[in-house]
Amino acid sequence: MKSIVIFGAIIALLGIIAFAIPSFNTRETKEVAKIGDLKLQANSEQTHFIPPLLSEGMILLGVLIIGAGVLTNRHS
Repeated sequence: MKSIVIFGAIIALLGIIAFAIPSFNTRETKEVAKIGDLKLQANSEQTHFIPPLLSEGMILLGVLIIGAGVLTNRHS
């Protein structure tokens, strides 16, 4: 297999994963105040969304790259 086909498959796979799991959470701990040995920390959680159009575009791009790689293999 050519590397372009593998690259296209990875892009398409990432698009499928992003389409199947459209949101993910991140957590962050911030130090709010420090007085001597006493530390005051705050935890925050953010939700991030992946637009469906972006994941569908990644799938389409991956399929097109795979097709281009297969066509270049035939003509070589």
